[in-house]
Amino acid sequence: MALIAPSILSADFTNLSQQIRLAEMGGADWIHCDVMDGHFVPNITIGPVIVKAARKITKLPVDVHLMIENPDKYLEAFADAGADYLSVHVEEVVHLNRTIERIKELGCKAGVVVNPATPVNSILDIAESINLLLIMTVNPGFGGQKFIPNSIRRIEEAVNLRERLKASFLIEIDGGVNKETIIEAKKAGVDIFVAGSAIFDADNITAATAELKNLVK
Repeated sequence: MALIAPSILSADFTNLSQQIRLAEMGGADWIHCDVMDGHFVPNITIGPVIVKAARKITKLPVDVHLMIENPDKYLEAFADAGADYLSVHVEEVVHLNRTIERIKELGCKAGVVVNPATPVNSILDIAESINLLLIMTVNPGFGGQKFIPNSIRRIEEAVNLRERLKASFLIEIDGGVNKETIIEAKKAGVDIFVAGSAIFDADNITAATAELKNLVK
């Protein structure tokens, strides 16, 4: 069974505690935190303070996705804030092996993210070192975008790469996940689905989470 990771990017931050708890009631498995700095992507969102708040609210794994320039400068801050998974973009990090090892030294699981135009094969030489591969299924920066169709092929490429190398990383997708797109992506081999607007923009957050959860059983 695949996992559902509601993204608080789409949550109501004035009532974050209740929003997270409603998602938990629907069967959420992880809580996903999208960190944007207005440089690497054209938007500014949360920092370590909100991650720390989320950590206090939930006992679920906190999955932090760093869409920022120079992420190495901030690894310790997000680890200290309570991140369980900490993911950086292959497009932004120069010494990726070093960054992965540093994330692990800080007590977090290490993830690597690839944008839609970045070949999945770009992780070939670090695939056996990472815990998580996050495949962006929209161009990062904003919630509510449409799922990019060729993402299915990219998911399949990641599954094949993992099998060929006998690696153990989880495959996660982020962007345009809803009750229509989630079914084909699950068949392609996704382990974790990040869903933002499909959950937090729904009239009933608990029911929306439960519906996605049921679709990936």
